[in-house]
Amino acid sequence: MALSKAVIPYTIQDEQVTAQHFLICCTEDCENSCQFYCNPCYKPMCEECRDKHQKTPETKYHEVVLYRDRRQKLPVEKCKDHPSKDIDIICENCQVPLCSKCAIRNHRGHKLDDLETVYSDRFTIFVDKICDIHQYLLPISQNMQKDIKEDTKEIKEIMDKIRTSIKIEAEYLKQLTDMVMTDNLEQVKKIEQSLIKELQRQDKNYENYNNYLEDKIKDIHGYLSFDKVTDNPIIISLSEHLKTKPIPETKKPVYPVFTAGQNSKDDVANLFGRITAPNIKPEKRKIKSIETASAQLKFEEKQKQLDREKFDVKQALLPSCSVTKVRQYTVPGVERVYHISVGQSGRLWASDNSGKLIQTDLQGRYLQILASCGSGCYHTVTLDDDLIYTDTKKNVINRIALDYSITKFITIGDWEPISIHSSHINEDVLVGIRKYGEGQVTRYNKKGEEIQNIQRDNEGQKLYSQNPHYITENVNGDVCVSDFNNHAVVVVNKTGQHRFSYTGQQSEFRPFGICTDVFGHIIVCDAYSKSVHLLDQDGQFLSLLITPQQRVKYPRSVCLDESNNLHVGQSNTNTITVFKYLMKPIKK
Repeated sequence: MALSKAVIPYTIQDEQVTAQHFLICCTEDCENSCQFYCNPCYKPMCEECRDKHQKTPETKYHEVVLYRDRRQKLPVEKCKDHPSKDIDIICENCQVPLCSKCAIRNHRGHKLDDLETVYSDRFTIFVDKICDIHQYLLPISQNMQKDIKEDTKEIKEIMDKIRTSIKIEAEYLKQLTDMVMTDNLEQVKKIEQSLIKELQRQDKNYENYNNYLEDKIKDIHGYLSFDKVTDNPIIISLSEHLKTKPIPETKKPVYPVFTAGQNSKDDVANLFGRITAPNIKPEKRKIKSIETASAQLKFEEKQKQLDREKFDVKQALLPSCSVTKVRQYTVPGVERVYHISVGQSGRLWASDNSGKLIQTDLQGRYLQILASCGSGCYHTVTLDDDLIYTDTKKNVINRIALDYSITKFITIGDWEPISIHSSHINEDVLVGIRKYGEGQVTRYNKKGEEIQNIQRDNEGQKLYSQNPHYITENVNGDVCVSDFNNHAVVVVNKTGQHRFSYTGQQSEFRPFGICTDVFGHIIVCDAYSKSVHLLDQDGQFLSLLITPQQRVKYPRSVCLDESNNLHVGQSNTNTITVFKYLMKPIKK
């Protein structure tokens, strides 16, 4: 038996893959949509035509099924050895298609089967495979390809950040090197001045002694010119007139020696930092099964619905805020953002817990770095757009002018400054300080003169723990302090009288960054609930302004710019997210 080339009359139909197009009944003059299929007649039909078809005597026993369950029509192919016969049988033993004559002649005793049935079953298997590819494999593969593109984009962003960090670290080390060099040169100058002073003293001693000897010689010459022997000192008191002072003793200077550091390139590299690829086995990209993907989708949709319902109930009972994310940017050179200050000139200062103080614009483009200002490094912008910052290494407060010149502003003494705010009402400076387990707020005028201390309430009780860590001033003059150890926001009026303490909405409250807006609202970060609380100026809770659902996981610092945009820094990343918020009225 020989096979002629098969002729496939059509390709796989779209409806078998995507079920997208509209099928029409094949009965003449009928334009209804197709729902059924007669396998013996190979004919799509509507419900009405199906009923007529099954009532007609000639076709009432035909197998009519749903269109999607239809049997595929076997393509017509003639046997090459018997051109009058169609190939419609398959030999299961030999796995070859046959016509009826070939089966009788050459395949007696073999297991034979209907080729159309086998073809239809296998056609369905292949169509199911195509559906599987279209609905599952291809989308997942495309999503993984998107992930790769996202990874590529992220790698570029990470490498750009690394490059920026390298440059910042280099500048930081240069500043440290300049500081060490300046200290060493100052030490050389002092040693030189001390040695010169000693040598000048010795020189003066010998000058005085030389003058003494010159006078002595003159006296002796005078004695030798006396006319009378009886009055001559040579005869009388000889030893007294010959006596001279000894030569003053002096010591040669001990010259200082400079011992150069024995630093190699590796030493500098260790100090500078290295770029390393972690020795971690790459994690395989997870390929979800159809069952897992479907179950996860259903769970996420259900969870979102529950969260929406809880949120709606809570928001119905409280004033709410419309919060919109404006933008997001990173601060190069720091690993986290513990404190933010925004100036009037569109410049932002940010610091981390290592003491690095970085200046950027409001898009995160690096502008300036201050070498080191102690752990924490808290700061505030004045009405003149200068920056005032705490230096916990020296217990002083410094000022950075617009030309980046640094001057000492306030000396705190043996108290450690741990928070600071420059008043935009009267230009006073409020400083949170601590010493020996105690904390207080000290007010200085714009000249740096101490004018007020706030430490105890009217009953003599301590207002603050040893950690008045963040501080701000409200539009009514209230001084608002985030006291982490007391788990409270402590608010006093401008005279230092205690007004209220806000302790959060849950069993625990861990306040950090704090600021106020032009309406007198108090905005404070809570590390416990990982959210930002909004209060009115009397301490009444109004709303959760920022929550983890807004992709801010660990809010640590907050600040408002001139447009009343809220900048939120985090304790786990150097990312700052900017939000716009608007209060809504209480629902009734």
